[in-house]
This record gives sequence, C-alpha cells and structure tokens, in this order.
Amino acid sequence: MNQEHAHDQRDENENKNKNEEPVSAPAATGERWGCFTIDRISRFVVAWAAGARDAELERTIVRSTRARTAGQAGITWISDGWTAYLSAIEEAYYDPAPAPGLRWQLLLPAQGVALTQEVKHRKGRRLERVEIRATLGELAEHPYTVVVERQNGVLRDLRRACLTRKTHAFAKRAATWDACFSLALFAHSWVLPHRALRQRLADPVAGRRYERRTPAMALGLTDHPWSLVEFLTHPVYHGS
Repeated sequence: MNQEHAHDQRDENENKNKNEEPVSAPAATGERWGCFTIDRISRFVVAWAAGARDAELERTIVRSTRARTAGQAGITWISDGWTAYLSAIEEAYYDPAPAPGLRWQLLLPAQGVALTQEVKHRKGRRLERVEIRATLGELAEHPYTVVVERQNGVLRDLRRACLTRKTHAFAKRAATWDACFSLALFAHSWVLPHRALRQRLADPVAGRRYERRTPAMALGLTDHPWSLVEFLTHPVYHGS
C-alpha cells in the first residue's frame, strides 16, 4: 500500500487558517494546519490531524496511520520534502525485537517501510526543478504526490471557505476549523463517488453503464455511497 501524506498534503496540504480567539484561549489562536494520509489505490483517507506545523503533528499522523494499517505493516510513504516526515516515520516504524543473550531488546525497522520525497526547489516564487529522493528504503514506483495534491484542491474548492488560501472566511475557533476539515475528508471517503474508482456493470442499470464507487466502497467498508443523513444518524458504539 502506498500512502501519500499531506501537509497542504504532501505538497503541503497545509490548509492554512489564521484562527481568531478571545485572549482567554491563546492555545487555539494563530495558524492552523491540517494534514492527512491517503491510500493511493483506493483514494481512502486513512488518518488526519490538525494543529501547529511541527514535528508533533507529523508524529501524530504517522502513528495514527500505522495503527490503522492492516497488521501495522511497513508501507511506502510519498511526501514533500519536509524533514519532519523522516524522523516521524523512523520513530513509528521501529519495533522491539529480542536480542539473544542480552537482557534488553533491539529496535529494528519494520519490514517494507520506505519514504520517497518530492522536493521542490524554488528561486523566490518560481519553481526551478523537482527532485525525487529515496529518503528511506527503495524509491516508490510512482513517486509524485499528485493524488494528495488533487485532494488539496478539492478541499479548497468545494465551498469550504476556511480551507482556501488567502481567505477572509476564517474559522473563529480551532474546533470549528477541525470540524470543517474532518467533515470534508469524511465526505471524500464515504459520500462522494470517485470517477477513478468506477466499475463497468455487466448489464446497465437504469441506463447507467458504470457502478459509482466511493473510496470506502473500494475497500469493502460499505456497499453504497453514504448520505450525510446516514452519517449523522449512524449509531456509534464505544467499548467499555
């Protein structure tokens, strides 16, 4: 499985927003960045996080992604050139292993983990060249961040004003910004069919030759596109 990581994603899903809060809540003010990981084949958003653009944000998204990966196996990551990705992936994908004859354990990298980075070199505001770098492990077969960059564009264009660049429609609270961001990602994975995922039907149904599928359908998590009503009324059971 190839994961593209976004920070304005992975090439910066950095849906940036300056939130305004009362003085009594300084922790919720300032710039806010959203990042997410997306499975390249199914287009499913695996995990997301929001906060200050720092190493802790990257550790959070990488740990969440590994926890939601089948068998917590090592995967190929594709990202932009931010250096925080490497340290976060190395930290999350090292597992303890017994050391024969010793009283302690060794930390060994998970098998199959790799990081390919698309590094953009600019002179001022002009893009001069793009460097593809195998930062960890082997070079990815398709090393560009096109899937996540397309999703960044969708997030900014679908009437979610607080996620657009240079906007006056700021979210007034971090919780509002997070709710808007998470709802947009949920709709992408569960509600909105993706053209690249459609499948030809053996027999046309109501004149339709293709089955429209969402990323969640591509992974077998559901058998139909969800509606927002279904999302809002679906019961959630929490373990004790």
